[in-house]
Amino acid sequence: MSNKETKTDVILIGAGVMSATLGSLLKELAPDWEIKVFEKLANAGEESSNEWNNAGTGHSALCELNYTPEKSDGSIDISKAIQINEQFQLSRQFWSYLVDTNLIRNPQDFIVSLPHMSLVEGEKDVSFLKKRFEALSNNPLFQGMEFSDDPGKLMEWIPLIMEGRTSNEPIAATKIDSGTDVNFGALTGLLFDHLKSNNVEINYKHSVNDIKRTTDGSWEVKVRNLDSGKVESHTAKFVFIGGGGGSLHLLQKSGIPESKHIGGFPVSGLFMVCNNPEVVAQHHAKVYGKAKVGAPPMSVPHLDTRFIDNQKSLLFGPFAGFSPKFLKTGSMFDLITSVKPDNLVTMLAAGVKEMSLTKYLIQQVMLSNEKRMEDLREFIPNAKSEDWDIVVAGQRVQVIKDTETGGKGTLQFGTEVVTAEDGSIAALLGASPGASTAVHVMLEILNKCFPQHIKEWEPKIKEMIPSYGVPLMENPELLHEIHTSTAESLGLNEKELVYS
Repeated sequence: MSNKETKTDVILIGAGVMSATLGSLLKELAPDWEIKVFEKLANAGEESSNEWNNAGTGHSALCELNYTPEKSDGSIDISKAIQINEQFQLSRQFWSYLVDTNLIRNPQDFIVSLPHMSLVEGEKDVSFLKKRFEALSNNPLFQGMEFSDDPGKLMEWIPLIMEGRTSNEPIAATKIDSGTDVNFGALTGLLFDHLKSNNVEINYKHSVNDIKRTTDGSWEVKVRNLDSGKVESHTAKFVFIGGGGGSLHLLQKSGIPESKHIGGFPVSGLFMVCNNPEVVAQHHAKVYGKAKVGAPPMSVPHLDTRFIDNQKSLLFGPFAGFSPKFLKTGSMFDLITSVKPDNLVTMLAAGVKEMSLTKYLIQQVMLSNEKRMEDLREFIPNAKSEDWDIVVAGQRVQVIKDTETGGKGTLQFGTEVVTAEDGSIAALLGASPGASTAVHVMLEILNKCFPQHIKEWEPKIKEMIPSYGVPLMENPELLHEIHTSTAESLGLNEKELVYS
């Protein structure tokens, strides 16, 4: 193959929701650019984006209590919740644009309306939830949220959870009907179908082995064809590493200074899935509880109605686990080989700091099925063991880096973008709220990596994402307009919601 043929404008590594989103944005903004995608597995969205490997909550901070911490003075900090909700609104607008312009069809295959609820027990937590409700319900982004500590009302909302409850502890919940369940695996597939029909070359069963800078400043990507075993070489002006847990190793191979002093800590998860349709039919919401003391934020217990292949299912979890692999399909040596001279001290510092997390993960790994059932019965008192099976969820790699506030080896619970100074390469690391905020994250990458084009792209970006650059919280009328139009495009039943 001559080198001429292998030159391209953009290479996307990994066929997950992040590459799908970036590719779809670029196709609208720079239709003439040539894009190539390399994916190790046989299909799109099979690893972190797969519907069985992530929680499918359209993360908009409607129910996730870890986004609204209580401050030392007893007040509730809602800044993170606002930020995440605003970011999810961008995703909704972009998906809505794709549906309105017929670039993707059948939105019900990937997004449906579903109430989001928070549930707590005990006087202290009920008081926290009430304060949280008061802080959020005055904000336009959280309009329509209800609070109740009346067991009769909760019985209407969540019969499966309330039935057979014997505890005399106070119990309370908030409920908001504008939540969604998102099947990111299905969305990823739809986006890649759209890209393929727009001349994007998608190479499945192609594993990226190496990335290095060429003399002219572009990037050479060495790719192994897993069917033939042949190694090909492709060069591009811009490379995006969106390989989930596999991104860290590739970022390290790039050798960019920004890749130094960053480590990764893998956390795996298990979910319990209900196999009894009668039980599944009794619950219709995503209900998030509070993480146990010492547990990491990504292990907040939740009982989720999910729609997978248009079939209603019920999942409970996640139970954290540990595997040294960085991907479900990764290698047992992933963790060891990610330790380099430049991040060794960072990793060791994290090890010392995170003893309680390590202890928690070990306890979780040792849990018996009966112990997991006990945890489930805190949510569903009458749960029967034979109605539930275990499913292994996706691998998540939490970023470890040195920060000014946390010092050396601080574990990050979020999504991190690492870009080279010249914007020629970007990598996405980290976990939740990940997929839900994909559009926001990719806009961030466009701003950092293509500053010279942003001005000419801006009108098109605003056509796709009307609230681009505008805080919706401060513009309730625009928020109302956008929420109504996106609900209509995406087929969400939010007509009855009133936005003041």
